[in-house]
Amino acid sequence: MKNVTIYSTPTCHFCRTAKDFFIANGIVYTEYDVASNLEKRKEMLDKSGQMGVPVIIIDNELIVGFDKPQISKMLGLV
Repeated sequence: MKNVTIYSTPTCHFCRTAKDFFIANGIVYTEYDVASNLEKRKEMLDKSGQMGVPVIIIDNELIVGFDKPQISKMLGLV
């Protein structure tokens, strides 16, 4: 099982799409709301270098945005 983390905000459409994709595929993930959690926002910035969300980390590999084909490949869904 892969270790999946998503840094998101409540109003981000692509964040919701990513989380819906994880749920639909039975992927367990950890979510951090960077709109309200300043510590996790700083952590996301340190890791990704940007403020854009979602920032998704799958087993220490970082993806900015919801790149469904890449995420599917990294999760072994294709």
